[in-house]
Order: sequence, then C-alpha cells, then structure tokens
Amino acid sequence: MKYIQDETLLKKYLSEYYIGEMFQQNKDVPFTLQQFASKEIILLEGAEMQSLLFLVHGKARITSSIATGKSLLLRFVHPLSIIGDIELIRVEPVQSQVQAVTECLLIGIPFTYIKRYEMENPKLLHTLLEHVSFKLQTCTTASRVNLLASVENKFASYLLSTLSPDKDNQFGIELQTSNIKEIANLLGTTYRHLNRIILSLTQQGIIEKNNNSIRILNWERLEKASNGIRYK
Repeated sequence: MKYIQDETLLKKYLSEYYIGEMFQQNKDVPFTLQQFASKEIILLEGAEMQSLLFLVHGKARITSSIATGKSLLLRFVHPLSIIGDIELIRVEPVQSQVQAVTECLLIGIPFTYIKRYEMENPKLLHTLLEHVSFKLQTCTTASRVNLLASVENKFASYLLSTLSPDKDNQFGIELQTSNIKEIANLLGTTYRHLNRIILSLTQQGIIEKNNNSIRILNWERLEKASNGIRYK
C-alpha cells in the first residue's frame, strides 16, 4: 500500500461518490488516498482496523476463513463500497480478509476522527446503515450459495463475477489456470472436482482451456450454468 499525494484526484473521487457530503462541512476531514496493487492484501482477518475505507476505484475480493484453515469466497466489491463499518460500530477486529483483484484506490478516514466528531452525524450514520444492511443481505446469499449450490453453479458464477467480455475492461478476459487450486478452496471443493467441472464446461463449448488460461466462449450459456448466482 502507498499513499497518493494528489489533491486533485482525491477531490475528484470525493465529489464523484459524494463522500465529502457525508461528513460535517465545517471541519477539515483528514481524508487519505491509498493505493493497492493487484493481489495485494488490503486487510487481514483478525487485524486491528484504524480507518474507515471507501473503495472508489478497482475491484476487491472478500473472503472468510473457516475451521480447516481454508477460506470461503463471500463476495466481490466495487465502487462505492465501504470497508470497516462493522469494525467501527462494534469495535471489533477485521471480520474478513480483503484482497485487491485489480489495482484499487481507497479513501480512508481515521476511526479516531469519526468517533470524536461524526458519530452523531445523521448523513454518515444513514450511509453506514445502508451498507451494513447490504452486507447482511450478501452474507446471507453467500451462506446459502456455499451450502446449497452445486460446484458448477459456483464456478460459473465465479467466472462471471471476475471476468468481462470487454477486452478493454481492467478485470480481465481470461482466468489463469495457476489459480485453480486457490479457486477450488474458495468455492469449498477439491482441485480434482473443480477440474472435472472445467472439463465438462469445456466439452460443452462454454469455456476454452489451454495450459495457461481459461477463456469464456459462450457468456449466455455460462449465465445459465450459474443459475443466477453472483458473488456480490
């Protein structure tokens, strides 16, 4: 992570997502602009959190560890997402691991500042309530998916959630096969079983697999295979 000292860029995102309007206008809010590279860990589960974070650019992955030491995929987040609302309100350590999928920019505001000046600010509290409610909904969906959906449903959803048919899209149009073991763990299955699903989707002409990557050939049929599931 590195701090970006660019007031013009900071003001752009504060205005674009109306973040500045959430805070009291008569105070100089200590906003920071933070940059994370692709695959960089933004927050570790169990760590002590210091700032409320607003994701304003890029895409991040949220996972939660389980008793076996492995992680399960909860959702992908995009702008505008708030990270740290639960930790701020309940004064608890980080609840889930957050990892950048693409390069990410986040605006941070120290907890100490919020607790001193903003905890009775109705605009901020209303925004936090909206985001916490949305997280409850997505966590409920993720729990249902992880328990009831087939591996084919989950893998199809993973592909749809991470890739894009647009060649200019920063999220990518191919999945690297070196990540298959990690993806199997995140979907709660084995490497062998996921490979069988990949072979089946390949034989159906839905995806194409070579030694280094997986490419989607038929987005409509992959959508059908996902059964409407999304990690978001």
